[in-house]
Amino acid sequence: MSGDSDLINLYSGRILELASDIPHLTRLENPDATVKKRSPLCGSTVTVDVTLRDGRIAAYGQDVKACALGQAAASVVGRAIVGTTVDQVVQARDALFAMLKHDGPVPQAPFDGLEVLRPAAGFKNRHASILLTLDATCEALEQSGARSS
Repeated sequence: MSGDSDLINLYSGRILELASDIPHLTRLENPDATVKKRSPLCGSTVTVDVTLRDGRIAAYGQDVKACALGQAAASVVGRAIVGTTVDQVVQARDALFAMLKHDGPVPQAPFDGLEVLRPAAGFKNRHASILLTLDATCEALEQSGARSS
C-alpha cells in the first residue's frame, strides 16, 4: 500500500495547481514549426507551435492532453519559454531528463520551476509524459532551422 500512498503524495497541491493553469494554450496561426509528441506508455500528447525572432522564442502555443504531471511540466515550460534561446531550451530538456533519470540537478532558470517534478523520479512510467513538452519544443526548434551553439 505504500506505493499507492507515494503516488498520491506525488500529486501535491502545487502539481495540481500548475496542471490547472497552463499558459499559452492557444495554438499559433503561422508558427515557424509545429510538433506533436505522444507518450506510448500513457497516451499523453502535446502539440507545440513556435515562432522565432533573433534566435529567441517570440511566440509559443501548446495543446496539452496529458496526466497532471505532464500538464504541470507544460505549465512550468509555458511560463518560462517566451524569450528563451534554443540553447536554454535544449539545456532545460537535458537537465530535466537527468533530474528524473539520474538524480541530476534542477534545470537552470528560467526553467527551475521544474523542480516541483523531482518527486516523480521514482515513477519511471511518468517520465515520458513529463518530458513531452520540452521534447516537442526541441524538435520544433530543430525543424524551424534554429541551431544551438
